[in-house]
Amino acid sequence: MRNVLVIYFFLHLFSPLQAALKDKIILNLQKTENLTFDFKQTIGEKTEEGNCIIEYPKKIYCSYNNLNKKIMVSDGKSLVIKNQTSNQYYFYPLKRTPLDLILNKNYLINQIKKLEGRDVENKFLNFTIQNNDSKINIFFDNKTLNLVGWQTEDIYQNLVITYISKIKFNQKIDKDIFKLPKMN
Repeated sequence: MRNVLVIYFFLHLFSPLQAALKDKIILNLQKTENLTFDFKQTIGEKTEEGNCIIEYPKKIYCSYNNLNKKIMVSDGKSLVIKNQTSNQYYFYPLKRTPLDLILNKNYLINQIKKLEGRDVENKFLNFTIQNNDSKINIFFDNKTLNLVGWQTEDIYQNLVITYISKIKFNQKIDKDIFKLPKMN
């Protein structure tokens, strides 16, 4: 009986705390028009780094610090990955990528409202979003309540882990960066 009381007390103490964190995360997202950040992305054994700008809804520009000087751009409808060194282009409909959901702030807010967060090592609050065949794990810092990364599968079913840092909110940005690169 004592164990049941301890569990009951823990659940009732933790639920309001988690609900308050969830409300603050949602408020932070609602106030966010754009984000600039550095990233570290791991796909299988391969790790890439760079920096990105997200403008809600559904726009992103990322510059990779690698040999190919890769860039990734979404104008909200299409996603283009360009290898600057070899001048190769890869075009994808944004709808067919997990970024379609990650870059949709209103969708994220609605999902977080419905979901239970999971504490990860007392550092992160994780929400798992299931949408059709896509599963996205979104992570927020427990202290700052800022988005710190996500885990998805790419279109080739590779596990993709993206960690973001040095986050700046609502910066003045050049909107032309979201124009898709022209093929040469």
